[in-house]
Amino acid sequence: MEMTYVRFQGTVRGPRGHFPGVFALTNGLARQGVLTDEQWNFWRAGNDWYDANYPDPSTVDPHVYDPELHPGAVAWFKTSAPAAELIGRVDGYLEILTAHGVECHMIRSTDPGKVVYEDEYQVVAVPHAPRAPAPRPAPPETPPAGPHQLPHGGPPIRLPGPRPAPTPRPCNAEGPRISPGAF
Repeated sequence: MEMTYVRFQGTVRGPRGHFPGVFALTNGLARQGVLTDEQWNFWRAGNDWYDANYPDPSTVDPHVYDPELHPGAVAWFKTSAPAAELIGRVDGYLEILTAHGVECHMIRSTDPGKVVYEDEYQVVAVPHAPRAPAPRPAPPETPPAGPHQLPHGGPPIRLPGPRPAPTPRPCNAEGPRISPGAF
C-alpha cells in the first residue's frame, strides 16, 4: 500500500521560498505577540506536547533544513497509525491561524519529493524540481515579402509577417492557491 503524506501550509511563500507550515505560521504569531492568553496557553502546551512526543528532525539532523544541502525541504506527516494523534492535534493550531486571518491548507501527496529525513511519524522532503514546459513548435516560416495572388485571381494582397511573441506575464507572487482540505 502506498503511503500518503499530509502537510498543513500557508498560501504565501516565506523568506526561504517555500510555503511555511502550520507550526512556523503559529510560532510567528506567538513571536509577534498577537495571541490571546487562551491561544498562547494552547500554543505553548501544544508545542511542549509535540516536543515531548515526536522527534524534531532538526535535532536529529542539524542539516536537514540547510538551504544549500536541501533547498526547499519541508516536513510532512505520515498518515499511518502512529502519526494519527499528531495530525489530530493540528486542529487547535488551525483555529488560531483562522482567528488571525492566516490561510493554511491541508495538502496530501503520495510523493512529497526527495526524502532527506524519515522517522515513524514524518518525513522531510525536498520538492521535486518543476517540470520544464514542453517545447513550443517552431513558428511558421515567414512568407516572402511582396504581393501575393489569391487562389481565385483577386487583387494582390500583402500577407502580414509573423506575429510578435506574447509578452511574458509575472507569476502570482503568492504562489499557487491550494484547495483547502477537509478540516
